[in-house]
Amino acid sequence: MRILGINALFHDPAAALVIDGRTVAAAEEERFSRRKHGKRPVPFSAWELPVEAARWCLRKAGLRPQDLDAVAYSYDPALARPAEDMGLDDPWDHLRQTYARQAPGFLASALPGLDPELVRFVPHHMAHAASSAFAAEAAGRSSVLVLDGRGERASHLAARRRGAELEPLYAQELPHSLGLVYEELTAHLGFLRSSDEFKVMALASHGTPRMLAELRRHVFPTGDGGFRATGVPWSEFCPPRGAEEPWTQAHADTAASAQAVLEETLLDLTRWLHGRTGDDVLTLAGGVALNCVANARISREGPFSRVWVQPAAGDAGTALGSALLLAAGAGEDVAPMGGADLGREWSDAELAGWLKSAGVPFERPADIAATVAQSLADNAVVAWFQGRSEYGPRALGHRSLLAHPGHAGNLERLNDVKGREQFRPVAPMVLADRAAEIFDGPLPSPYMLFVHDVRPGWAERIPAVVHVDGTARIQTVDPAREPLVARMLTAFEELTGLPVVVNTSLNTAGRPMVDDPRDALECFGSAPVDLLAIGPYAVRRGRMFATSADGWSA
Repeated sequence: MRILGINALFHDPAAALVIDGRTVAAAEEERFSRRKHGKRPVPFSAWELPVEAARWCLRKAGLRPQDLDAVAYSYDPALARPAEDMGLDDPWDHLRQTYARQAPGFLASALPGLDPELVRFVPHHMAHAASSAFAAEAAGRSSVLVLDGRGERASHLAARRRGAELEPLYAQELPHSLGLVYEELTAHLGFLRSSDEFKVMALASHGTPRMLAELRRHVFPTGDGGFRATGVPWSEFCPPRGAEEPWTQAHADTAASAQAVLEETLLDLTRWLHGRTGDDVLTLAGGVALNCVANARISREGPFSRVWVQPAAGDAGTALGSALLLAAGAGEDVAPMGGADLGREWSDAELAGWLKSAGVPFERPADIAATVAQSLADNAVVAWFQGRSEYGPRALGHRSLLAHPGHAGNLERLNDVKGREQFRPVAPMVLADRAAEIFDGPLPSPYMLFVHDVRPGWAERIPAVVHVDGTARIQTVDPAREPLVARMLTAFEELTGLPVVVNTSLNTAGRPMVDDPRDALECFGSAPVDLLAIGPYAVRRGRMFATSADGWSA
């Protein structure tokens, strides 16, 4: 079967294509539209579809809309209730439900030739669960935990996978929502809700959870697989912060307290779930599953021997999950996703064409990996554009900014390059077989979704990637899956003695991750990056912006 998955209703619109149970392509609309998260999660935007992402998925497979056997839409309006009945203060939510019901017609208009009768509504949290349970490596029997802001009428789902079957076990109904509570704190702290929750997680490391006892009165597990989380009076914990105002210790302590109560609640939920299933493997999805600090604690203290997190754990991942769920339900032999590099790519000839059209001076070194390693050893900042773009919010060695981890100033330098807050960390990438020497935590960690303690003796050697709390959110690199990245890491160690390179996303603040060659050239041209490694080609800033007595020349 040829199944197109669509996420559109709330935020992070995305499309994914599954053919005969295999994931062929997946992409987020923001990478095409260049609007961060695709759109804001308000009822008035619910009609907006991931049109360009869907069209690209079809082109990737050489399909037309009329060639599809089904379209899976990751929300089922038949399950929803009026917002006021769920205790939500959203007087326009009925508009969102109307748009959802009309989605088949909207999709048929956007994809001419598509039969609207082929559109299937998939429950939102089942789509999240399938994105994790069916995409995970070697997890034919596993437990599944989903936590986010909201779905049709719940904010959480506990389930188990048994072969092709995905069985719900418990759902926490709204208004109780760990995701919404964290979103509300994000806004209270002066950040953009449904976008900047990771900033709260980073800020938490700068505080102490001194308000935890009081916060437990508002957020706590109920012991039956559910929890209570609503109506937190954040102003009683700290004053609201304006977006341009400096943060205070009270803000950091509030973030630390919220992070601690989130972790405690998640641990209780995982213990309850394990008591029901007895499984060895837990898979996670939903926006809350992007909280790598909580994930690490679940792995370290929870009852499951292995924890796997969907790299596109937010709503974008429901595009893939809804398609996988329909495929499994149709009897397809569903395969693990294999990797997050599911987006667009360009041939060497196409990349050269882009560079020539842009009038950019470039070279083709004998080995781009060796060239980049030497530049990094010389303390250059490198924009790395290789292969297929990533699905999900993490840069995993395809659309990355790279730097030397041995210089502490490179943290501030990269945050300046990207225009980010200085309290935010950057991440290390390391060869999988070297990771255990340097980092203590769940391994392998290919999707940068856990934090690891940095082992004694290493924090001083790689200070740029060590967070204030002594941890690092690592990406392990398997040479079999990422031979070019592995070759670059090996060459860098030969030059510096360090088997680690700084890896952060190739973008500037408020912009989506770079996706196509034009994005890469625009980012390179507007930010103080020294080298652009695009496919086998190198573009050097010194040559691109060379000047002479007569003026500018390339």
